[in-house]
Amino acid sequence: MRLLMFRGGDGRRLGVLQSEREEVVEITQPADMLELIDAGSEGLARVRAAVSGGKGRSHRLSDVELLAPLEAPRGNVIAIGRNYQKHADETALVEGREPGPPTIFTKAITSLTEPYADIAIDPSVSDKLDWEVELAVVIGRRGANIKRADARPYVFGYTVLNDVTARDIQSGWGGQYFKGKSLDRSCPTGPWIVTSDEVPNPQALNLQLRLNGTVKQDGNTRDMIYAVDAIIEWVSKGMTLLPGSMIATGTPDGVGFARTPPQFLKPGDEMETEVEGIGLLRNKIVAAVDE
Repeated sequence: MRLLMFRGGDGRRLGVLQSEREEVVEITQPADMLELIDAGSEGLARVRAAVSGGKGRSHRLSDVELLAPLEAPRGNVIAIGRNYQKHADETALVEGREPGPPTIFTKAITSLTEPYADIAIDPSVSDKLDWEVELAVVIGRRGANIKRADARPYVFGYTVLNDVTARDIQSGWGGQYFKGKSLDRSCPTGPWIVTSDEVPNPQALNLQLRLNGTVKQDGNTRDMIYAVDAIIEWVSKGMTLLPGSMIATGTPDGVGFARTPPQFLKPGDEMETEVEGIGLLRNKIVAAVDE
């Protein structure tokens, strides 16, 4: 299933996308994505039954305002840096060092925004915003010290994430991954969560980011240094993953700061961020408005 959150006439609603008809079936119970994740397999079964039984009110996809499918994950977004070898290499080249292994950091949940939201640039905060297409994993079960061979059942589903990064902040104050990647409403996600049963192999998905129609990143999840199941094993080592946690799995090469000359986002730009079989984000860059 493709599960989403949208804004209806009387508030936020959970929905299921019927791709073949470009329709969204409204689900009244559970009320939102976190509640559905908490309900486990029984909750998913009830949703499937409601959709197949024609019990939900239908809306045209073009008529609804899509929200971030998981507006407030449980805990910060867990993120994996330098998890594609070519991206690790290009980063090391810019920084004048040998490539290092992937690293784990987190992003504030206040950085998340809608799949088609505008992203504002405030030069007084940062004028070096960069793009990063990523596959994100949504955890469906509580677990710690999860073995790699047992990891897949812990995945609720997958979504698209653009880890927009303020490179000047990231490299300031001695190195600030968390701060540089946590600017308010800078990280679009969505447009929906595709349940894990519909993604038989998360290591065979093309990823692409286009800026003003020009391809900037073009990779495949098979090139991850650590695959999804290996990420879950390592992240959960000595640390409990909660249902509703989100993990961003890293980005391929082609980011702006590693280009010659470096290239950063500016007002008027439009990004399209796509993961094969999952979905596409579309976000315009705008100038911040003084309040």
